[in-house]
Amino acid sequence: MQDASTPDITMDADALYQEDTFTDQKVGTIRRMTPVTVEGEIDPNRAVMYVGHAQMMTPAGALPLNFEIEADSLADAVAKFSEGAGAALEETMQELQELRRQQASQIMVPGESDSRIQMP
Repeated sequence: MQDASTPDITMDADALYQEDTFTDQKVGTIRRMTPVTVEGEIDPNRAVMYVGHAQMMTPAGALPLNFEIEADSLADAVAKFSEGAGAALEETMQELQELRRQQASQIMVPGESDSRIQMP
């Protein structure tokens, strides 16, 4: 019996995938997500998905990149990997810049109307 404070951790039997991982052991990995039924049979009603994973080194350390690759086959996914990684890196860098802008705009200066700092 599950009480109200326990999160629902039930798997969705209609959204199962078999995962195959491919790597060149240099640049990254591609996961092929093949839809399956709850019996483990391939589900022809849903499309196979390809997901790329890579890391870019930054001054702050490794930056993980995860991105979906629009592809019809593994060969197509491999050919489109670089493009997907580049787009994911660009999007991640834009998100980081936006977070920096938001952080900078939250700096409170004494004397501002929203400042909670009391001056004697």
